[in-house]
Amino acid sequence: MSFQYKNTNPDRNLVGDCVIRAISVLMDRDWESTYLDIALQGFMMHDMPSSNNVWGTYLHENGYSRYVIPNTCPDCYTVKEFCEDYPQGKYMLATGTHVIAVIDGDYYDTWDSGDEIPIFYWRKEN
Repeated sequence: MSFQYKNTNPDRNLVGDCVIRAISVLMDRDWESTYLDIALQGFMMHDMPSSNNVWGTYLHENGYSRYVIPNTCPDCYTVKEFCEDYPQGKYMLATGTHVIAVIDGDYYDTWDSGDEIPIFYWRKEN
C-alpha cells in the first residue's frame, strides 16, 4: 500500500485535470482519449467534464459502482487507510475537491494525497 507518482497529462500539468488523470490511470488509457470521452459525456449531459455527475456517469457506464464511505469518523479515515482496507481491485476515491486512482492497494497521483479524507468511491465491478 503506497503512493505511486503518476501524471498522464502530456504537458505534465499538475492542477485542474485530476479527474482525467485518475480515470486514465484506472482504465489504462491515454490522457487525450480520456479527456475527449469525458468532455463528450459532459456535452451530452449539458454539464462540465469535472462535474461529479458527468464523470460518475462515465464510470458507471464503464462498469463502476458508487459507494459512500461510512460517516463513523468523518475526519480520520484517510486515503492510506482506504488502501489498507481495500488491497485488491480498482477504485476512484473522491475527497470533495480531488479524485485519486487506487489500484490493488496503491494510490496513483501527482502528489502524495494519502492523508486526504475520502467521502465516496467508485469500484470496478466484475
